[in-house]
Amino acid sequence: MWGTGFFKGLGFTLKQLKEPKVTYKYPDEPVIMPKRFRGIQHFEPDKCIVCNQCARICPTGCITLVGKPNPDPEKKGKVIDTYDINFEICILCDLCTEVCPTEAIVMSNNYELATYSRDNLLKDLKWLDNNNQNVREENH
Repeated sequence: MWGTGFFKGLGFTLKQLKEPKVTYKYPDEPVIMPKRFRGIQHFEPDKCIVCNQCARICPTGCITLVGKPNPDPEKKGKVIDTYDINFEICILCDLCTEVCPTEAIVMSNNYELATYSRDNLLKDLKWLDNNNQNVREENH
């Protein structure tokens, strides 16, 4: 009635009860990610020169960057007007951060984007600027 497979399985289970636990108490204790983990981007609008390199290199086209002429006539260049990332299609490939000449956009270790509505996955300039609690060490 009880085969040898049942007793082997039961023996393995009883041995595993003595082993230390490998689970996390998430979300009470945050999971520490590796150093090169590619999480949600952090954007610093003061550093942006509106060169559009991040939007051009994005393989999914999820970045929208719009600039306007600088209101100060003595200063040349553009000032950022809007910066949006659609995380519904973003693949967190890190290409946008690699090409940014001023390091205005950097990767963070923040990974929590879960939401009940896809409308909440479109993040704007203000949200990306405030996403700075887990910026990777090499970007400080």
